[in-house]
Amino acid sequence: HEREHDREISELITKHEEEMEKLCAELNKEQQHLLDELRQQMAATHKAEIEQVQLQSQTLHSLELEALRLSLNNMHTSQLELTQSNLRKEKETALVELREMLNDKRAQEVAILQSRHQLEWEKIKEQCLKEKDDL
Repeated sequence: HEREHDREISELITKHEEEMEKLCAELNKEQQHLLDELRQQMAATHKAEIEQVQLQSQTLHSLELEALRLSLNNMHTSQLELTQSNLRKEKETALVELREMLNDKRAQEVAILQSRHQLEWEKIKEQCLKEKDDL
């Protein structure tokens, strides 16, 4: 009876060990499955975070480019305005110089014409006096 009892205990221990091994194997399998799912979720989350960071980076880059474009546009506009102002001043200066030059030339021509007129008037006066004396 005692041997029978020992044999039953031995069988129960063996059965218990087999069940424990089976349960450990199932637990390991379930653990591995959960680990795989967790890895996949972490990879998907990591990928989503990287995409979000890339999108933010692209958005920031686009904003920086737009800011640079606007700044360059403003600089270009102010440069054009400055150039226009300088050209206007140069044009006004050139016009003043041209007006002065034309006025000087006109004054010279007037002086020459007055001189010629004076000479011709004196010639005519002399001629008149000569004709008067002849008469």
